[in-house]
Amino acid sequence: MRTFDYSPFYRGTVGFDRVFDLLNSAAGQSSSNGYPPYNIEKSGDNAYRIVMAVAGFAEAELNVTQKENELLVTGQTAAGGQDDKQYLYRGIAGRNFERRFQLADHVKVTGAKLANGLLTIDLQREIPEEKKARAIPVVANAQPALTH
Repeated sequence: MRTFDYSPFYRGTVGFDRVFDLLNSAAGQSSSNGYPPYNIEKSGDNAYRIVMAVAGFAEAELNVTQKENELLVTGQTAAGGQDDKQYLYRGIAGRNFERRFQLADHVKVTGAKLANGLLTIDLQREIPEEKKARAIPVVANAQPALTH
């Protein structure tokens, strides 16, 4: 078996765009049943969007909470996904769910809206001024560095 070391290729990107790495790892850390399905989109330089398919849920039945670097989305139907109807085929899931996303540092939830069965959660990465890159001016030295 061969193993490859790709670390030299990643050295130039240390600490950059950790957002996607952490958001992509959310799929493995969240519940394994894949419900509800979701997309993660990049909508700007420091803007991201999570879109979840939550057909059948009302606005009052959904809860979006951010605590530190974790985003928790829950859906609780009044009947808990059970109702009195007799289905011949039930293809639309309506069960309760809990989905967790691990967010990168300095990512904040800026809004959430429900439209046409899709829950859209907008995220913004706001890097503090002291952590942003700054340009260092290069000046020419008029004096020689070494004198004899």
